[in-house]
Amino acid sequence: MKICKKIIALFFVLVFLGTQVCFCTDSFIWDDSILPTNGENATGNFLNLESGSAILIEQNSGKVLYEHNIHEQLRPASVTKIMSILLIMEALDSGKISLTDSVPCSENASHMGGSQIWLNETETLSVDEMLKAICVVSANDCVVAMAEFLAGSEEIFVEQMNTRAKELGMNDTHFVNCHGIDEDGHVTSSYDIALMSRELLTKHPSITNYTTIWMDSLRDGKSELTNTNKLVRTYNGCTGLKTGSTSLALYNLSASATRNDLSLIAVVLKGSTSEIRFSEAKKLLDYGFANFSYTKTSTAGDFLQTAEVQKGTTQTVNLVYQSDSGALVKNSENGNITSEVTLNENISAPIGVGDVLGNVKFYLNDEQIASVNLVAENSVDKITVMNLFGMITEFWANLFR
Repeated sequence: MKICKKIIALFFVLVFLGTQVCFCTDSFIWDDSILPTNGENATGNFLNLESGSAILIEQNSGKVLYEHNIHEQLRPASVTKIMSILLIMEALDSGKISLTDSVPCSENASHMGGSQIWLNETETLSVDEMLKAICVVSANDCVVAMAEFLAGSEEIFVEQMNTRAKELGMNDTHFVNCHGIDEDGHVTSSYDIALMSRELLTKHPSITNYTTIWMDSLRDGKSELTNTNKLVRTYNGCTGLKTGSTSLALYNLSASATRNDLSLIAVVLKGSTSEIRFSEAKKLLDYGFANFSYTKTSTAGDFLQTAEVQKGTTQTVNLVYQSDSGALVKNSENGNITSEVTLNENISAPIGVGDVLGNVKFYLNDEQIASVNLVAENSVDKITVMNLFGMITEFWANLFR
């Protein structure tokens, strides 16, 4: 009697599956929401900064959290080197050069003056050593040597710097040299420095292996290096990035830090003293960490729910997040995030691993802040005569065990 009931149940299941109609729906690809970068929520110099210009942005989204004269064209001094470092890192990541390549020193490079490690024309350093000297002690001789090594001349390298600046939307910027020593027409803004700092940190995070060094040495310990950025030693979570100062530019800084997945970039230009640039960068970062957080809304591969499958060898499929997603949220609003799941209509076999079967939108106070696809964690074959026969065989085998 029990065997007969199981046979009848199997019959009705097969009839039900056989009557399902297979519908195909388009799969929508959703990218993570990018918050605006125009500073629409920033409200002026309410921190009463003394510096000529300042900005605070969230690194992942680029959202402006604080602004003060952010488009005023000013002399950047050695903060210029952020663009030079960006081009070096792009050359490394593209395979054009390697960290072990030997870089010669030209007469031009050896006579730069200012911050330097006193290169001479008879020696070579590796790209790795050059980067360390540029990032830690802002070596003008090393950045010129790298410019000549990459482009053949500093002039051509500067053209590449300006081209890259335009690509990044740095409309307040014009570079005349690769090092930042004062020259007429060599200008940028705190907003533009934030743009190139963000590009460097997000696309080439390994740069922090250099920008977080406090003390090191070169030439078998004969040349000692101490970072010009004091925040590397004194500020919790500091990841860099670059100082600069001249008699005309005064004291400048692009400072970056990360705490609890929140990454911030603070740029201060035209501080009257070195201490002011550091204290005001710290004030900007403190403001950001005290008032905002980066809330993760999904993790790639995490299970969310199952979905029913039509005409499949199994009746459900596991749905997982396709990618990480998150959003910048004010701390006071962190508990107001909601989500909305939308699945494709009539999900039917065959289904492959990674097929997009829906999406999730995340909202903060009814405003969409992030979105991520839901994909199949496992494959589901479509029922055919062959696999139907296999299912029946397996059923009978299990029945008489």
